[in-house]
Amino acid sequence: MSTSYRRRILAGAGALSLALTGGVVGLAGTAAAATTTTPVFSVCDAPAPQPDGQGNQNYTVTVPDTAKAGDVVPITVDPGASPLIPQFAVTTVNTTKLTLKVGATTQVVTSPPETVTVVPGVPLDPKAFSGTITVPDGTEGTTVEIRIDQAVTDADLGGTVFTTTCLPQPRPSAPVGSIAVEALPKDPVTTKLTPNSGGPNTAVTATGANFPAGPVTCEALLSGAATGDAGTGSADASGAATCSLTLTKKADRVRIGTTEGKPFNWIQPAVGVPHPVDIEVLAGPLALGPTGGLPALDFGSVTINGKKQSVVGQFNAATVQDFRGGTLGWDLTVTRTPFLNTATGHAMAAAQLGIQPVCTVTNPDSPSACSAGAPGAITDTPMKVASAAPGGDELTGGEFAVGGGAMIQLPAFMFADTYQSVVTFSVA
Repeated sequence: MSTSYRRRILAGAGALSLALTGGVVGLAGTAAAATTTTPVFSVCDAPAPQPDGQGNQNYTVTVPDTAKAGDVVPITVDPGASPLIPQFAVTTVNTTKLTLKVGATTQVVTSPPETVTVVPGVPLDPKAFSGTITVPDGTEGTTVEIRIDQAVTDADLGGTVFTTTCLPQPRPSAPVGSIAVEALPKDPVTTKLTPNSGGPNTAVTATGANFPAGPVTCEALLSGAATGDAGTGSADASGAATCSLTLTKKADRVRIGTTEGKPFNWIQPAVGVPHPVDIEVLAGPLALGPTGGLPALDFGSVTINGKKQSVVGQFNAATVQDFRGGTLGWDLTVTRTPFLNTATGHAMAAAQLGIQPVCTVTNPDSPSACSAGAPGAITDTPMKVASAAPGGDELTGGEFAVGGGAMIQLPAFMFADTYQSVVTFSVA
C-alpha cells in the first residue's frame, strides 16, 4: 500500500488523552520552537454510513518556546492517524476546524481544503496544517498550556457536506503543547524589616529586591503619610537593596523607595508596672489524608475485542494539610503497583495508568497556593503531581485537595479477570 494513501481524512481529528508519552525537540530558526507528540484518545461521531469510532492517535504540535502576552504566534498541528477506519471508497474535499483551549481562552485553527481519496480499511490520516494563536493577556511570567476542545471536519462530496465531530475524553484534553510567556519587569519590593517592632529611637534595617543598582532611600509611614524619619542605603547589581533609619516617631510601616513597604509594630513606652503575657505557638504537621485511605476507583468492565482500549475516570481527591507555621513548601508524588489478581496470579504488565493532576486550595485562609504537575503515566518511580513553593521570608501553609483525571490504557489481549493496582500518594 502506497504511503501517500495513508495521509487522508474523511472525519475529524481525535481528541487528546492523558499524556502518557511524548517528547520535545528544539527547532532551528530565528525563533526557537518546540514540537511535542502526545497520544490522543478520540470519541468520534461520524456521518452514516461511516461508523462511529474511538481510540488513540498521536497529535504532533509545534509552537514557539517563548512569547510575550498578546503576541500572535504560529502553530502547526499534525493530528496523526485517526481511529476512524473507512468502510468505502470515496473522494471528498475536507476542511477541519480544530478548537483549542489556549490558557483560559478558546481559539480555532482551520485547515485548508484538502482533496482526499479514501481507501477502505486504511486508517484515515490528515495532513499537517498551520495557523496562528494569540497568547492571552495577563499571562506574563506563566506557562500557557494548549489543549484540544474538539475537532470538526466537513467533507464536501459533490456539494453535499458531511460533518464529523471528535471530542476528547476528558474534555478539554491534557496539554498538547505549551508556551512560556515572558515575565514583565519585576516591581521593586520591600522584603523585610529588622527589627519589625520597637519604640522611640529604634534603629531599623530594611531590605528589598528588584531595585536598580545604586543609591536608595527609605522612610517610615503612619496611616500612609511620611513621619519624617528617613534613611539612605544602596542596591547592588542583583537588585538587592539595604537601607537603615532610626524611628523617633510612631510608625506602622517602613518602605524602601515608593514600595508598599512592610508593617512595623510600634511599641509605645508606658509608665507603670509591666506585666508580660507570653504564648508559644507550636508547629503542626504536614499531613496527607484521609488516614484510612481513599475509596477504590472503579473503572467498571471492558470487553476484549482484539484492540488496545482506553478507559477514563476520576481520581478521588487526597487532602494535604500544612500546619507547620513556617516558610517551607511541599511536593506530592504518586507511585503504583502492577495490575494484578493475587488470587489467580494473572497480571497486566502492559497496562498503563495515567493521571491529569488537579490541585485546589480548600481553606480560603491558606497563605499558600498550590500547583498541579504535568499529566503522565504513574509507575513505580515517584511522579510529582502537585506542589507548594517555599515562601522565602513569607509564611506558607494551608489546606489543599489533590486529584484529577484518570485513564487506563489496556493491551489488546489479556486474561479475562479482575485486576487491581494500588496508587500511593506521598507528601514531603
